[in-house]
Amino acid sequence: SDPNKYQDAETSHALGCFRDRLKRLIRVEPLLDLLHFLEPDRKDRIKAKFREEGDINAAAFLIDEIIHSKNYEQGWSRELITALETVGCKHAAKYVLNSPPEPTEEAENDSCVRLIDLLQLTLVSMKTGDVCAHCRALGLLTLEDQENIMKLTENQGNIGGARLLLKRLVKNEAGWFSKFLQALEDTEHHDLVRELRGEPCNEDGEACTKTGVGNRTPAEVKHHSVQHIYSLTEVDMYKEGEEEEEEDLTEDDDPSEESKRNIVLRDYQMEVARPALEEKNIIICLPTGSGKTRVAVYITKEHLERKKQTGQPGKVVVLVNKVPLVEQHYKAEFGRFLKHQYSVERVSGASQLKISFPQIMEQNDIIICTAQILENSLAKAKNGDEDGIKLSQFTLMVIDECHHTKKGGVYNHIMIRYLKQKHQNQLLKKQEKSPVPLPQILGLTASPGVGGAMSQQMAEEHILQICANLDAFTIKTKTFKEEEAKTPYKRIAKAEERKEDPFGDVIKKIMDEIHKHADLKLLCEPGTQNYEQWVVQKEQNAAKEENQMVRVCAEHLRQYNEALHQSNTIRMSDAFRFLDKYHNEELKTKSSPDEEGTITITDTERFLFTLFKDNKAKLQELMGKPQYENNNLAQLKTNILKEFSTRERARGIIFTRTRLSAIALCQWIQENPKFDEVGVSASYLIGGGDQSVVKPMTAAEQKDVLNKFRDGQINLLIATTVAEEGLDIAECNFVIRYCLVTNEIAMIQARGRGRAEDSSYTLVAEAGSGVAERESVNEYREKMMSTAIAKVCKMNRADYEKKTREFQMQAIMEEKVKIKKKQKKGMMKEPPSKISLSCRQCSVFVCSGEDIEKIENMHHVNVTKQFSKLFTVRENASLQERLLDYETNGVIACKNCGQQWGSMMLYKSIECPCLHIKNFVVTYGSKKKTFSKWSELPIKFPAFDYTQHADLLVEDSGEEDMETD
Repeated sequence: SDPNKYQDAETSHALGCFRDRLKRLIRVEPLLDLLHFLEPDRKDRIKAKFREEGDINAAAFLIDEIIHSKNYEQGWSRELITALETVGCKHAAKYVLNSPPEPTEEAENDSCVRLIDLLQLTLVSMKTGDVCAHCRALGLLTLEDQENIMKLTENQGNIGGARLLLKRLVKNEAGWFSKFLQALEDTEHHDLVRELRGEPCNEDGEACTKTGVGNRTPAEVKHHSVQHIYSLTEVDMYKEGEEEEEEDLTEDDDPSEESKRNIVLRDYQMEVARPALEEKNIIICLPTGSGKTRVAVYITKEHLERKKQTGQPGKVVVLVNKVPLVEQHYKAEFGRFLKHQYSVERVSGASQLKISFPQIMEQNDIIICTAQILENSLAKAKNGDEDGIKLSQFTLMVIDECHHTKKGGVYNHIMIRYLKQKHQNQLLKKQEKSPVPLPQILGLTASPGVGGAMSQQMAEEHILQICANLDAFTIKTKTFKEEEAKTPYKRIAKAEERKEDPFGDVIKKIMDEIHKHADLKLLCEPGTQNYEQWVVQKEQNAAKEENQMVRVCAEHLRQYNEALHQSNTIRMSDAFRFLDKYHNEELKTKSSPDEEGTITITDTERFLFTLFKDNKAKLQELMGKPQYENNNLAQLKTNILKEFSTRERARGIIFTRTRLSAIALCQWIQENPKFDEVGVSASYLIGGGDQSVVKPMTAAEQKDVLNKFRDGQINLLIATTVAEEGLDIAECNFVIRYCLVTNEIAMIQARGRGRAEDSSYTLVAEAGSGVAERESVNEYREKMMSTAIAKVCKMNRADYEKKTREFQMQAIMEEKVKIKKKQKKGMMKEPPSKISLSCRQCSVFVCSGEDIEKIENMHHVNVTKQFSKLFTVRENASLQERLLDYETNGVIACKNCGQQWGSMMLYKSIECPCLHIKNFVVTYGSKKKTFSKWSELPIKFPAFDYTQHADLLVEDSGEEDMETD
């Protein structure tokens, strides 16, 4: 009876019938803005799907959402169709109206879409801006489309824009193809038009006809194009895809490309690979630069070929422990040698592949990914999530930098799953049931290390432990006699101790004043790591005891200590800048222009600020006197200048301890004309984690710097330890470790970054700093390691198996205990009423645990009215945008003392104050404690109730509206 009702039912039916076609034609993002019959949380879910998995999956999700929902207002279908037409999905609208095009027209349109797809690589060379404008004029694009395409062209260049343009075009209703040809013709892309029509070209590449589209009917053009599709044989398609990629992978495109794909191993490489070719689990330990990865590629290839011959499925996963390595293994090794035969895909937290991990696995033969991604997926499978995968789906697992397979590491979590299954398989065999298949394991490392061993025997235990962790049949290595010459020439450049350090003395004097003021007894020398630990401990205790004076002094001492460390390794001016910035920011907090009452400054704070102010001029005067700089920098300068003036093409890396020092050293080099004269072009490379005073580098920025370094635009890299391991850094011919010593693994790894024939490895350190001495301990450990590996290789098979099996059983048992503990901890979680929070700085009561709720199981928020009266919101200085359902905006801070408490989060348009537990003292029962993470607190907080809170807000604003009336 009701036309609307009938129309809605009809539309619902059409959506069901044409679902598969529609999901390719609908553009979800702009459409959602116009669909008012969908509830906001449904829209959010669809948007999330779009972000994670892309348009097609999101469109399918939207269609299912509409078909299966019963409670939309009548007439929703009219709204849907109008919306589709508005955002330029007229083709989709026709299907929804149940008036699809004629079958022949449909088939023809599909051919055009396929043609665009096949010629993608040729077409993206178009002048995107011009073509885009013409397509808009011809009604093929909406205004929003045009803006998006132009924006993408700005950010990603012509090709990126062109890809979006093509993706968008094919969603138009039939008839778009001839209009698109017209647009290309009008923008002078004659060859592209010919290509699309499948017209032949004569010898000199000129078209036989230069006629406009007008001379042929659209049907003719189409017919011709369709013919053209079928003439594009598989081979051509393969070639087209191949050439583009190939350019990407190798600089020189010479005809011998084919021969390069054949992997030829040297004798020693073949030797270490042998047991793996017999399908045994092994660890390959070869020095950096001797082609471990190449051996792994060879083993992978042989493995997949063998599987093919025996008609079994083969699937290889290559695990790495750092995001940049995913790209590197793909480009330099696995992709380069195997991509023409097998499908290779890379996945990391940084790669934006919007399909689920199991799907990627399904579709590819070789997957290169960060271990964490695999671990997440394995964990999901265990919880019965369909997004999960099992180890049994792989036939070979390559573990890069496998010395990280130790307690608590992500590699170990994966291997423990493997060991448990292997153990169960033995039981299954006894019961004459068939075991669960497990992948073959191949571990790669330049140095398994000795794990802090003091004796040869402990070193052997350590090596055996790693073999057990990876369930290795043996560890293969090669001692190089002829290669020894290739290890970098090594020297230690000792800088003389500073004769006088008036700048440091002033800082130490300030520190002494603070010690006196706070009545602190010194136990160790300022400027050292021990001092740092001592002062952190003092700060924690003072916070618990509500001793604000000591707490604030400890905070400041920690900054002065960092400044001392800086003035010993970088310029005095860097140390001064650091202190000055800290004091300015602290002062700013104290004097925030807040109408509602000013923040109180305590006497101690006044004392500290004045102390710095009084000494500021003195520090500034001293930092201008070059004769007082530390000798380390002078030594470093001498070394860099020497490398650059004695080599034809110098290319090197300096490793340093902190991100701050990496950036400061880089500035120092860039500001110093001496370096410029010898042709130094420097850049820094730091990690991506967000944890320090310095804004982290994004994965894209890291990649960019490394690429410039590879092609020589940058020839000196100043890096934190992020670059020590695995990064294949183009023929580096000198490595300098600057005042930095870690362990023997890091030493071997860093030295291994020097790959060129005559590379040098220098340690720059101050005499008496203990750095040089620790380096020689590392060298001793390295010898111990080689001996230990040799011993393990010679062990009697039965002994070896007994030992490794013991270690494995121990690991399984430990894991069981850990899980039990975790479960128990989960059961022991207590109600939130057990705790209350007070400000870490001024001890004012903040809230009870009962006011706290959790968003997405991680953010702890307090949205109560009484809490909102206690804090002020300030601009967040280092705002980082992450594209999630929530954004962080300002910083929230104590109204009383200005201590930062957390951040203001915008969660689905609701402002939620989010608390960081490190800024509070927690009263737990009768005890006061400090925590650095919420997870350390055994309290079970409820999930944030979005709807309830939104309702309250709506009621509130309702009342306000009443008042304004």
